[in-house]
Amino acid sequence: MKKRGDATLIEILLVEDNPADVRLTKEALKDGKLLNHLSVVADGVEALAFLRGQGRYKDAPRPELILLDLNLPKKDGREVLAEIKTDETLKSIPVVVLTVSKAEEDILKTYRLHANCYITKPVDLDQFMKVTHSIEDFWFSIVKLPPKEGIHAG
Repeated sequence: MKKRGDATLIEILLVEDNPADVRLTKEALKDGKLLNHLSVVADGVEALAFLRGQGRYKDAPRPELILLDLNLPKKDGREVLAEIKTDETLKSIPVVVLTVSKAEEDILKTYRLHANCYITKPVDLDQFMKVTHSIEDFWFSIVKLPPKEGIHAG
């Protein structure tokens, strides 16, 4: 968390390839109670480069929370989650899986990969906004997050 004036700025990474879902998430977070900085990447390879501060992401902020879609190009969300949770420098960052899948197999697999939360995206706009606000309220008002552990690995 960074400070902007007197306010605390929450860093969030959204890993989402659907432009409509990106727009909805941005709108919902903009309307939220907390000041946040949302970074967006569209595939799993970019997500890992962002988190590791590689290439064009060398100055990327370390997020306090990752919102991760499962169905991504290049490297799917399950693979990204597995890499995050086995990386000593990244595994303490909470990962909220936010996906359209209601499949029990996906839910079970992501929890086995140590997802912190699994949420099925609502198709209704009002419900989507409500879910996004709930994520923000829970992870940044109720939960005590771990302190940042350095900037980026490597």
